[in-house]
Amino acid sequence: MGPKQSSGYTGNILRVDLSRRNISVETTDEIFRRRYLGGAGFISYYLLKELEPGIDPLGPQNKLVFAAGPVTGVPLAGSGRHCVGAKSPRSGTLAKAESGGFWGAELKRAGFDAVIIEGEAKEPLYLWIQDGQAELRSARHLWGTKTKECQEQIRAELGDRLVRVASIGPAGENRVLFACIMNELKDAAARPGLGAVMGSKKLKAIAVRGHQSPSVADPARLKAMARWLADNYMQLARNFHEYGTGGVMERYATMGNLPIDNFRDGEFPPVSGINARALKASGLRVGMEGCYACPIRCKKVVKMDEPAVDPAYGGPEYETLAAFGSTCGVGDLKSICKANELCNAYGLDTISTGVTIAFAMECFQNGLLTGNDTDGLELTFGNAEALLRAVDLIGRRQGIGDLLAEGSAGAARRMGRGAERFAIQVKGVELPMHEPRLKPGMGLLYSVNAYGADHTVGVHDTDFSSPGPSLDGANTFGILEPIPLNDLGPRKVYLAKCLHQWHYLLDSLLLCSFVPYEYGQIVEIAGAVTGWNTSLLEAMRTGERAINIARAFSIREGLTPAHDQLPQRFFQPTTSGPLSKTSLDPAAMEKAKKTYYRMMGWDESTGVPKREKLEELEIAWVAEALDKAGIAVP
Repeated sequence: MGPKQSSGYTGNILRVDLSRRNISVETTDEIFRRRYLGGAGFISYYLLKELEPGIDPLGPQNKLVFAAGPVTGVPLAGSGRHCVGAKSPRSGTLAKAESGGFWGAELKRAGFDAVIIEGEAKEPLYLWIQDGQAELRSARHLWGTKTKECQEQIRAELGDRLVRVASIGPAGENRVLFACIMNELKDAAARPGLGAVMGSKKLKAIAVRGHQSPSVADPARLKAMARWLADNYMQLARNFHEYGTGGVMERYATMGNLPIDNFRDGEFPPVSGINARALKASGLRVGMEGCYACPIRCKKVVKMDEPAVDPAYGGPEYETLAAFGSTCGVGDLKSICKANELCNAYGLDTISTGVTIAFAMECFQNGLLTGNDTDGLELTFGNAEALLRAVDLIGRRQGIGDLLAEGSAGAARRMGRGAERFAIQVKGVELPMHEPRLKPGMGLLYSVNAYGADHTVGVHDTDFSSPGPSLDGANTFGILEPIPLNDLGPRKVYLAKCLHQWHYLLDSLLLCSFVPYEYGQIVEIAGAVTGWNTSLLEAMRTGERAINIARAFSIREGLTPAHDQLPQRFFQPTTSGPLSKTSLDPAAMEKAKKTYYRMMGWDESTGVPKREKLEELEIAWVAEALDKAGIAVP
């Protein structure tokens, strides 16, 4: 099995060639692990190193990488995360997504830091990993199953109810471009279409089981950190513990952060009946669950009789409540819960599903889609029955669902006639439920992020516009005074840059950003796990390194500054509500983008990372990869 297990790592990478049905194990060294850390860092490295330029994301040459980080699986709150990446079928760029739960921790316990999936199987398969061993098994009997049925059958076949299963549902099999990979039936590696990549490889699932706890360099130090969190989480994260996300949706509506009718409108009175507090009060929420080793337990569990909702599929978080609720004009809480269950069963990203349906509703309202296109389905804002029918059709790629399975950008291209103006997306990925008119710094990161709009990779402007805990934390980066909400000057850009790097660090360490650790504590955790004499500076450089590799990959695949652009809708106010007189300034956003490029060490005109920046980050090989592809590296 290679070298002796080092602190925070097994040292082993599992490589699986589906075309040849060949499985091998590789080892990593200390320099590699410290430079790329894990998770997003490992994924960026392997994809740029090993993928040929211009490959089809849904072809056999693409690779699907599952990666843990050094913190994954250690006995500490927030450690139950792993990262998945591939060339995105949505943007054509490098894409990654994180998931919580127990699967990542089990992979580490089974003896591997990462799994690289190559090629394409001739028939459906699933991968079984147990205590340092792996084998491919037939999944013909599983093909076509929803995620719960798949998980139950695999556990029964393997004779172990504690096997952890990451699988695709029918959406991934049908190559819906926003299909996701589900684990524990309620945790998703979502957004950029990784489920479609897994489906294209005819890989139904990866089942893991292990019995070896990851080693840590300083158990006493880590135990003290775990004890601190256990003693303080109710004070620091009470709302997450009691409601999960979505407890402040009414406040979001009041301030303008709640997307309404495809990000067009500004008022939604039913918000009081669809938020997380209303869900708890309704009695539909029957419990709260958590991820590996985490006491916060922020995940809702919903059970309903009519329409029937299986509690095994969890419950809707904020992004889902808003995507199927206000964004589609739907004020029926039960229908939103059912839409969430359908997505988890089919393996669909709830954000893109909701926003794509909202796109279709606006197209229907404007005559670009008619009843002839939808087989009589009245896709109007507020129609809960049509919402649920649309989710089902998308998951099965039937009827209008076949068009919408391409996502709003792909559907708009097929439709033509100006439908693009209703597609609220960046690089093919629909916007999350945070409003860039209110949060321009987040809008900037939506624009420049390698694979499109993602609310988990940077700044929420509202947290830093007045004194408070978030601003206190930003003191770490030298931000000492509040930054006005509408500011897009160098201070805001610098803050966005720092937090973008920080979140990429978290996605490489694989530590949950919802757990209320301070920046210094996270650096301390990294040192306690690995034994390295690390620092905040090294941590930030690790995040910056992963961003630059992802950027280089995406530039190689055709990304230009023209793709770093928000939809035109946000340069106009909403039709009503708090943002009815607020819009983004296109000149200010373009200037901020150029400022961001300069701060990142990228060419102002092309967005290409400069050679000196890549050398500074000890990744000169990235410049060589761009040179080889004919990309001029300044």
